[in-house]
Amino acid sequence: MSDLLHDRVVLITGASSGIGASAARVFSQEGATVVLAARREDRLASLVTELKDKGAQASYVVCDVTVPQDAARAVDFTVDTYGRLDSAFNNAGLGGDRTPLHLMGDDVYDAVMDTNVRGVWNCLRHEIAAMLQNPRGCSIVNNSSVGGLVAIPAAAPYIAAKHAVVGLTRAAADEYAKQGIRVNAVAPGTTRSEITADWFGRNPGLEEMVNSMTPQGRTAEPEEIANAAAWLLSDRCPFLTGTVMPVDGGFVNQ
Repeated sequence: MSDLLHDRVVLITGASSGIGASAARVFSQEGATVVLAARREDRLASLVTELKDKGAQASYVVCDVTVPQDAARAVDFTVDTYGRLDSAFNNAGLGGDRTPLHLMGDDVYDAVMDTNVRGVWNCLRHEIAAMLQNPRGCSIVNNSSVGGLVAIPAAAPYIAAKHAVVGLTRAAADEYAKQGIRVNAVAPGTTRSEITADWFGRNPGLEEMVNSMTPQGRTAEPEEIANAAAWLLSDRCPFLTGTVMPVDGGFVNQ
């Protein structure tokens, strides 16, 4: 184990797969106590067992971030179990369909916005309330996307939602900086996950097209995003707040 997140209690949403599950492994390796939150209890239980077998302190709570009471319960569980909440990685997200805007259904828009924006909003409110009771410096990282920085065709609700995550990040960072809470975001490029696997499966050639637009010419592994989030959550960057860090192989740098 390393000490990047030594003695920090970290809540991770969307922790049952993809970047969230990788974050649970990376944060644990970096010395954190982790609380995993997601909707799929079987996956959470399996991952917690895996982490404990490796000597980590870990537990889980079933949580749908679109439900305010669930977000509150996840934070309360963390504080009740470990005495405090030091950090949070608001990672839960939904990709939606790749469809031209004028053909996009209201149901897709509502689902994407509800998970990606209201979910982060719900979590931030309750996390910050708990962190204001914590005398040590606290930190939050929200998972946005390169779609929160630039446009991507045929994904209007997703683009709107991820831009909103950037806005929430900057607003919260500004509002709570003097109270010792840092709020940043990661903006991943194309990353191997169930969401991207679904997109690629339904859109042949999409991965090759996106990779051709990425200077490094490849898809990221979820651990690469988790490592960036771990650094942002740590005490190694105490003067960094309100930033959105692209982890994208140079995609937005063109």
